[in-house]
Amino acid sequence: MIRVVLPAHLRTLAQLEGEVELEVVGSLTQRSLIDALEARYAVLQGTIRDPVTQKRRAFVRFFACGDDLTHEPPDAPLPEAVVTGAEPFFVIGAMAGG
Repeated sequence: MIRVVLPAHLRTLAQLEGEVELEVVGSLTQRSLIDALEARYAVLQGTIRDPVTQKRRAFVRFFACGDDLTHEPPDAPLPEAVVTGAEPFFVIGAMAGG
């Protein structure tokens, strides 16, 4: 099982408490993980990535194993610790301003 930690506003939208556990079929990438998340929680479609272009929303960041994976290719394999469930995949809502 893959563990996903969502920001509070997305957990509220999906009516979730705590982290999400997902089973992802095939290779584990950002794309396949987000596909599985949106398939299980349809209300999240369009919140993490644009529904037409499939590009990550500007103020959403991805982290795992202490690394920023935000700018990694969507089809790059995720770290082994995420694949085994030892470490969660974090979806973080970023902020801007001065």
